[in-house]
Amino acid sequence: MPSIGERPYSANPMNRIFGYLVGVVWLGMAFGAFQRGQNGGALGYSDMSVWWTIIAGLLTIAGVGALVGTTIHTAKKS
Repeated sequence: MPSIGERPYSANPMNRIFGYLVGVVWLGMAFGAFQRGQNGGALGYSDMSVWWTIIAGLLTIAGVGALVGTTIHTAKKS
């Protein structure tokens, strides 16, 4: 059990693989949302472009958070 201020460490490599996989999936969905927003804007639907871009931004934050969180929580203590 880590004490206060210590980062938890997971020795199981599957935790790191699963965490990175989740992050990549989130970023893939964000890319798809950005593409949908661009297509909507190209067709003249500016509101569609705005909302899909907002959704893509939130998905990007989730994906980057998953990747950073996985890196932090599965890193070996120095």
